[in-house]
Amino acid sequence: MVRPSRGPGRRPAGEAVGMTRPLAIVFAVAGGVAVGNLYWAQPLLELIGRDFGVSESSAGLIVTLTQVGYALGVLLLVPLGDVLRRSRFIPVMMGLSALALLGAALAPGYGVLLAMSAAIGVTTVSGQLLTPLTGDLADDATRGQMIGIVGSGLLIGILSSRTLSGLVAGAAGWRAIFVVAAALSAVVSIILWRAVPETAPKATIGYGALIGSVFVVVRRTRAVRWTLALGACGFASFTMFWTVMTFRLASRPFGLDVTQIGLVSLVGLVGALAAQQAGRLSDRGWSLPATVVAWTLALLSWGIAAASGASLVGLLAAVVLLDVAVQGQNLLNQVRLFEVAPDARSRVNTAFVFTNFVAGALGSALGSNVYALAGWQPVCAAGAVIAALALLLWAVGARTGTFTASVRPSG
Repeated sequence: MVRPSRGPGRRPAGEAVGMTRPLAIVFAVAGGVAVGNLYWAQPLLELIGRDFGVSESSAGLIVTLTQVGYALGVLLLVPLGDVLRRSRFIPVMMGLSALALLGAALAPGYGVLLAMSAAIGVTTVSGQLLTPLTGDLADDATRGQMIGIVGSGLLIGILSSRTLSGLVAGAAGWRAIFVVAAALSAVVSIILWRAVPETAPKATIGYGALIGSVFVVVRRTRAVRWTLALGACGFASFTMFWTVMTFRLASRPFGLDVTQIGLVSLVGLVGALAAQQAGRLSDRGWSLPATVVAWTLALLSWGIAAASGASLVGLLAAVVLLDVAVQGQNLLNQVRLFEVAPDARSRVNTAFVFTNFVAGALGSALGSNVYALAGWQPVCAAGAVIAALALLLWAVGARTGTFTASVRPSG
């Protein structure tokens, strides 16, 4: 049975206070390394396929199994953050991820590589354990800012991993990047073993009941469900854009190669800065106004993308605006959820990440199919519809007081 929430911003009894900016930076680096493990292989599929003599579609299974493994890890392992000693659980998961990466680097055959890819996905959950831990350790006045720092680290890991992967693989082969990633994960595991402070478990509960309580947390609070819906819209929009953006940049009139496309993705790092600013706005009690501004920017970005034509500058402007909008609202949503359910932050983060993952998969599939059938403009129209739907959800939720319990007074 899940204990009832004591209200937004309240710290469970017996929980340590100890979130500092240096520790948040350590968590940000660790989270970035962890989440980057999901994306090392994406630019290398052609190289890997050629090495093992498999087709491009078969090589795509590497990414698919990594993502499926990650979804299972989020659903089945992240809730354990509410009942286990995170000072040991998080570095152990990071160490297991290092072993899986090393297994991929040494894979003698394609079947072994697929198995290791799934294992990488399952064990790459440290970032999603560190984020709710940050919410637990931070005080009310700085929680949004600290979560923003950690969230920025995760975003930087996502955006930079593809570029770094292409550069390392181009110089030393595709296996080299897995060796580098394994070494990074091992070093981070050791650092986290020493850096993660002890915190009291939030609940004493059996594993089956723990997993079931994820759904209880969602069902018991309308603000959680509403915020999950907003997050799903954001991630669907984000993955739709970036999936189709790759095709768009590789085709005429741009004709960019893989390395150039990877460099374009680095423009999205602006979103990492936006996430920190969104955290500060949340700490000041401006979560709801900032959310509507973010979604207005998202709607504008899709309009700019549609109107960009053959202009690379126009597309880059859309990239910056969409990343600022989506990453900013993502951080605002996460802080809001942590305030609504302070006794179950790992479990509510499971619901948040898993919902985003499913929405992202749907957005990617929708974008790919619309682009193949009708081209760039209809994709932009679909993205604008998602942004408009999110604004409608926000308006209805704000009007009915759905979000009231999740927003602290400004101060």
